[in-house]
Amino acid sequence: MTVRRLWTREELIIAFNLYCKVPYGSLHNRNPRIKELALLLGRSADALAWKLNNFASLDPEHQKRGVKGAVHGAKADAAVWEEFYSDPEHLAYESERLLANLNGRDIDETVEIPTDPLPREGLERDRMVRTRVNQSFFRACVLAAYDNRCCVTGLAVPELLVASHIVPWSVDAKQRMNPQNGLCLNALHDRAFDRGLMFVDEDMTVRFNKDAIRRCLSSSEKASVDSMSWFTSCEGKAIRLPRRFRPDPVLLLRHRDLVQQTA
Repeated sequence: MTVRRLWTREELIIAFNLYCKVPYGSLHNRNPRIKELALLLGRSADALAWKLNNFASLDPEHQKRGVKGAVHGAKADAAVWEEFYSDPEHLAYESERLLANLNGRDIDETVEIPTDPLPREGLERDRMVRTRVNQSFFRACVLAAYDNRCCVTGLAVPELLVASHIVPWSVDAKQRMNPQNGLCLNALHDRAFDRGLMFVDEDMTVRFNKDAIRRCLSSSEKASVDSMSWFTSCEGKAIRLPRRFRPDPVLLLRHRDLVQQTA
């Protein structure tokens, strides 16, 4: 009789790390990233893919669609999910640390942090590494949630995409690592979003602060009209919603209020 090997907390945290970084439509046993991690964990690709889909069943958006997970092991999976939402900064870093150990690498190597500008040792180095590791995790998490496409234009060039914080990093430390505080935007619209030229309403539609945009445009009347028409062409259109970690309407309202005060 074969005894089923239970998943440890550390294995679940590592699996959750991959769940956050793989687009929802790729949570299957043929995905090379799932095969690679399964081998490192000493698990089958089937078992890991099942575990990742079990995490998906805990997402409120998937629950609305009737997605159900396994009963066996559900409490342990839910505990990791709840731990992430109660303290995402801690669990994100812990997941990257465990993954680095599993690969036999330093954590700054795993997320390709340039080490030259960092202090050689000490608390300041540890703080900077933790911040950069978590920023890398947030980017991977947000881009995967949106299938690596800009939620405004649909652009699918990762090098031109940004994981934009809805409520800025500097404003609310508790929301820094919350994936529902993120939008996947191209670099131009990310800049507009950050500067208060664009916002997203709680109904998930794109809006522009046209008065603020006019102040930024060329003095040439024709250039201004053409630029305004091109830039605001997606006014009133719904954003492409992510497959998981749907943006929080409350945070979208906070962003709108913040940018209207400063734009």
